[in-house]
Amino acid sequence: MTQIPRRRMLQTAAALGASPLAGWPLQAWAQAAKGGVLVIGTNQRPRHLNSAVQSGIATMMPAAQLFASPLRMDAQWKPQPYLAERFELSHDNRSVKLVLRAGAVFHDGRPITAEDVKFSIETIRDHHPFRTMYGPVHTVSVEDARTAVIRVAEPHPALLLAMSTSLTPIIPKHIFGDGTDPKIHPRNSNPVGSGPFKLVEFKPGEVTVMERFDRFFLKDQPKLDRIIIKEYKDSASLLLAFERGEVDVHSLLTNAREMDRAKKVPGVQVVVGAGPAIGPLVWLAFNTKSPKLADKRVRQAISYALDRKMILEQLLENHHKAATGPIASGSPFYNPDVEKYAHNLTKANQLLDAAGLKPGANGTRLSLEVDAIPGSAEFKTLQEYTKAALAKVGIDVSVRLTPDFPTWARRVSTGQFDMTYDTVWNWGDPVIGVHRTWLSDNIKPGVIWSNTQGYVNAKVDELLTAAGKEMNQAKRKALYKDAQKIIVDDCPVAFIYETRNSEAFRANVSNPPKGIWGLIDGLNDVTAGKA
Repeated sequence: MTQIPRRRMLQTAAALGASPLAGWPLQAWAQAAKGGVLVIGTNQRPRHLNSAVQSGIATMMPAAQLFASPLRMDAQWKPQPYLAERFELSHDNRSVKLVLRAGAVFHDGRPITAEDVKFSIETIRDHHPFRTMYGPVHTVSVEDARTAVIRVAEPHPALLLAMSTSLTPIIPKHIFGDGTDPKIHPRNSNPVGSGPFKLVEFKPGEVTVMERFDRFFLKDQPKLDRIIIKEYKDSASLLLAFERGEVDVHSLLTNAREMDRAKKVPGVQVVVGAGPAIGPLVWLAFNTKSPKLADKRVRQAISYALDRKMILEQLLENHHKAATGPIASGSPFYNPDVEKYAHNLTKANQLLDAAGLKPGANGTRLSLEVDAIPGSAEFKTLQEYTKAALAKVGIDVSVRLTPDFPTWARRVSTGQFDMTYDTVWNWGDPVIGVHRTWLSDNIKPGVIWSNTQGYVNAKVDELLTAAGKEMNQAKRKALYKDAQKIIVDDCPVAFIYETRNSEAFRANVSNPPKGIWGLIDGLNDVTAGKA
């Protein structure tokens, strides 16, 4: 009988729990696992698995395995065929023709057709939080069963990028096109996919299990037999699991101490700055609709009261770099010429005085709550730091801890917060990941990572709208330069730092992803040997 390492048996048995696979005899399990089993550890909490209507790596990492996109981006940011064997961008940048691979099928065996492409793109356009990603799309026409043409009302500089990885999952019309609101469709947690792996089990808060789809449209892919994504309550327990060998992949190393500990694991591969297209920013977001924070002078005062140098050097041990605005510094559209909000308690107090917030008898000017995405030790530290820092300018801060991601997302997306630490990503191009946060027509109650600050500035709307259809790079830069200065001055968020995300792979993992999306791309070439 084929021998399976004891560690592998234990970790898989633990991950599967009551899964249909858990009762298999060892010999059958070994034969099924001949291609390798990859166990990924995460502290992200997906609510469901349909990335056509949900952003964030919690959903997008498993969705990139369950669904295929029309294109993929290589390490040089060049679009490559994927589900579409050919694509043609028109000379006027007003349309893209996609020709699907012959014989491609969904996991239930139904053919993937141009009608499914049309349905998927229209669903994403109408329901995804990244509204601007497909906002210009006015028609998707079907020329034949394998050919779809996407037409935009104006040039769209990020159109091909948007068609890659889990930004554009091709979902089955025959499942999701039944008239049910796709954001709450019951099959979001049990989807029929189009990608290299099919779903075996999804237990929110515990585990997602996927196995190789044998009829995948690319020959000899994927290499793995199974992917298991295990959820951990926080970054500390995830790191411990990686050190013990319970997981093969640590999906998100975010600080220097974690990095140093992970590097001590024998044979570990650490990919520093993984997923460069993601462009993650950490900021303290303000509810600008709250009477307490409607005056930008109050928001500016809070930003001046936060000592970013101390945060970076002492709390984060120089692992990250300061963020200065809504576009990350690695982007060609980054503008460094903005107010940096260097630590200045005198200025903070002056602004609070000017806003009419005089200290009371106990020295308190204002009381606020600070939230944060749960599961991050760094964010907990930042919450406590914020309480201490703002006390110095007379702002009494209560730290509110959240039990899970859905609770936090519901509070923030419905305006039930004062301030919250959040991480929001650029996603390769400002049209995709930046516009959504600042455009006033993307205030969508109940949709996390839309314009949840309730920020409204007509000039910013005008600049971003113009930049979103400008194909000339120099002109786009000028438009974004102006928009960044206004946003930073309005201070709907206090920009704190840019995250240098890293992924760690144990020695048994070969061919870790090297593209621009990291683990949220299809893991088609990854293999996992004996640990």
